[in-house]
Amino acid sequence: MIEAAEPDFPQAEYEARLDRAQRAMHADGIDALLFTTEAEMRYFTGFRTLFWLSPTRPWFLVVPKAGKPIAIIPEIGAALMRATWIEDVRCWSSPHEDDDGVSLLADALRGSTRVGIPMGRESSLRMPLNDLARIHEMLPGMEPVDATPMIQALREVKSEAEIATIAEICAIASRAFANAPKLFHEGQPLKETFRSFKIDLLREGAEDVPYLVGGADQGGYADVISPPGVKPLRAGDVLMLDTGATLRGYYCDFDRNWAFGHASDAAKRAYRTLYEATDAALAVARPGATCRDLYNAMAAVIDPEGKTGGGDVGRYGHGLGMQLTESPSNIHFDMTVMKPGMVMTLEPGMEVADGKIMVHEENLLITDGPPVLLSERAAPELPIL
Repeated sequence: MIEAAEPDFPQAEYEARLDRAQRAMHADGIDALLFTTEAEMRYFTGFRTLFWLSPTRPWFLVVPKAGKPIAIIPEIGAALMRATWIEDVRCWSSPHEDDDGVSLLADALRGSTRVGIPMGRESSLRMPLNDLARIHEMLPGMEPVDATPMIQALREVKSEAEIATIAEICAIASRAFANAPKLFHEGQPLKETFRSFKIDLLREGAEDVPYLVGGADQGGYADVISPPGVKPLRAGDVLMLDTGATLRGYYCDFDRNWAFGHASDAAKRAYRTLYEATDAALAVARPGATCRDLYNAMAAVIDPEGKTGGGDVGRYGHGLGMQLTESPSNIHFDMTVMKPGMVMTLEPGMEVADGKIMVHEENLLITDGPPVLLSERAAPELPIL
């Protein structure tokens, strides 16, 4: 007999999420919600698997305006889904030549007129567009409506269980970052630097490290998303590592910077500026403040004369949770209001010199009063190893 997977949270957690969603559905006049993506499927069911890395099979979840969600999934996922709190699990053999769950999905949606589907910023449709067109043909009375604002509002405010999990993975990553003097050294190939840090994250208690990026070069770095190469760390290099390690499917997301041997004055000034920009955002990160307020507080420190509008990076942080980056964004046009229970990142960045940049990131919890840092705060001056 196959042992059932241990759920990440008690059933009451998922019941509370469903209750909040159905209350919002009644308020908006939505008959059902349709999800095709991993985060929403996991949010309402607890169904967590790496099998989402395979794009071959579609997965569907229907949340009715009353009653439990309905999972319409390939047979390969049936055992795991039935180990969750979901009772109505409808399966088919997938891939299928001409009906990859479409008929089952249409049956589950039949009788629902207004069907909420995420359509806005940061949403995606993980099913063939042709199959969605077939659903419309099979259910001509169905009226798709954008559920993005509703779902983002639900997921932006975390429960106590979610906050505790994010705090735990942030503490794990903080311990690994504190081990930097033992892990990194001059002459070490950057690829080995990444490998050593990833191993240490796992040793400290992370379940996985699906995201680890960074860069290193003299006085700063120009690229922070490329895979690491074999170039060795040199005196005068500034190294940045940014990790999204996970625990029970929830992420931390923050970085740290170090210099080797010595640091240029420009690198030291940039580091200090970003630290002060973070201070400025922490001072305004209160309920009632907007994402634009956080962005403007950081931009005013980085670019006090307003010549660049805060730089070209686009945003200075974002929401955090079961995805590495979630809504909202700390950017000049995002008017999302901070609420207690939101978990945010502060991620100011700036140019150091000669095309080199520096980025600094912390994770925090919005509370009724001052925010609580979930990542152990970085040193106020650029650490030199």
